[in-house]
Amino acid sequence: MPLTMAPVGAEVTVKRVLADERSKRHFSDLGIAEGTKLTVFSSVQGNVIVKVCGARLALNRELAVKILI
Repeated sequence: MPLTMAPVGAEVTVKRVLADERSKRHFSDLGIAEGTKLTVFSSVQGNVIVKVCGARLALNRELAVKILI
């Protein structure tokens, strides 16, 4: 299921990133890769704020739907 569907407060694990190689590299630079644990802080209309690697990261809906959990 996409990250946009994760409940607020849940700790989830990234199963797959659906993107081209350039975008996958960008996600990896942000700390998001297969096996990474994320905590969902907020989700409003598909826009998500997550905690990853000790930092908060805001992802718009377009990016969040590419992350499968």
